[in-house]
This record gives sequence, structure tokens and C-alpha cells, in this order.
Amino acid sequence: MYENLKHPKILPLPELLRRLAPARAAGEKIVFTNGCFDIMHPGHVDLLARCKAQGDILVLGLNSDNSVRRQGKTPPRPINAFEVRAFVLAYLESVDYITGFDEDTPLNLIKAVRPNVLIKGGDWPLEKIVGRAEVEADGGKVLALELLPGFSTTSLIHQIKAL
Repeated sequence: MYENLKHPKILPLPELLRRLAPARAAGEKIVFTNGCFDIMHPGHVDLLARCKAQGDILVLGLNSDNSVRRQGKTPPRPINAFEVRAFVLAYLESVDYITGFDEDTPLNLIKAVRPNVLIKGGDWPLEKIVGRAEVEADGGKVLALELLPGFSTTSLIHQIKAL
């Protein structure tokens, strides 16, 4: 069903790391963020654009479907499968690479990517951002960027259900 939803920005981790190596060697700043990005809305687009502005390459760690399900989001999610979410995100100019992760947190992915900048939305206090200690120990910085008010996937789902 999703075999046609391919894009060169969507990479398995080994290929992502291979592509990042020359950029890292050239001194380019690698930015990492992660999330579900289930139903795209302006808040997502805004956050990703501001993430990209913090460096040269934006890597997005995208939760697998199972990872999203284990988060217990209400209503049960994801609405869109990983392949659908990744395909839509790949067409955003701000996103350079997308790779999936199946764990509950992106910690192993962050350790592998070793970003210069780790970013989450402002709904995450800095002390709770997974990977913060590792990124800071490696000389990087961690940011929680303010969210665009009035947009959330959960509220969008509730609006649709109310129609």
C-alpha cells in the first residue's frame, strides 16, 4: 500500500550516518529533533523551520507506529502510518533527513547521530529532554523552542470528530 511513498530524504540509520560524516568533517552544524508528526499542522511546520535555522542540516527522528502507540496518546494514534508521515515530512524544505526509531525515546538515535544542537518544542522542560546530557557532554547545545500557539494534533482530531 505504501510502496510508492519513497523519498531520498528518508533513510535507515546506517545510510544517514554515512551521509552525515562528510558534513560533520566539513564543520557543518547538525541539528536533531524528533516526534510523531501524526497530522501535520502549522505548529509542526513552524517548529521545523526554526529548528533548521539553528544549523546547517536538520535530522528528524520519526517515531515508528509502535513507538507512537506505546505513548498512549488519546485518541489512539497514530492516525497516519510511519510511511505516510515520513513522506509528507520529506517534502518540507526545512527537513534534510528523516530516520525512524522504534524505541520509546530517541536516546540511541541521538547517541548515534551526535548532533551539535538538540531541539524539542517548548512544552518540554530542558531537564526532561532525552539526550540532553549526551549532547551537552559532546559540546553541543539543547533548546526548547516556543510552540506556535493554538495548534496541536489532539485538538485538530477533536475538531474533526465534532463535525
